[in-house]
Amino acid sequence: MFDLPSATLKNDERFLRGLLARLTRHHEQSEPKPWKMGDAPSDYIANMLKKIVGIEITIDSLVFKRKLSQNREEADRLNAAKVVKEKGHIELGDHMRNVC
Repeated sequence: MFDLPSATLKNDERFLRGLLARLTRHHEQSEPKPWKMGDAPSDYIANMLKKIVGIEITIDSLVFKRKLSQNREEADRLNAAKVVKEKGHIELGDHMRNVC
């Protein structure tokens, strides 16, 4: 038996719009020309927001394992580490180089 996390549906447009704007900024920030929600037509964003259901999950504990491409051929792993480092994640790239 296991405990299920507490989850709340968040369909409020203001919540979703703010969440998506933050996610977009985070994931686009390293791009040469970061895309913003304001770059899309407002009717497109409004339509997409109707199709998204937000879920807020309360996390009580976190257990993780690292997946650093250690199952890949050395050349693939080293190239992935290089790309990760080029994107500014130096420590992660170093770990990927040294997992084997």
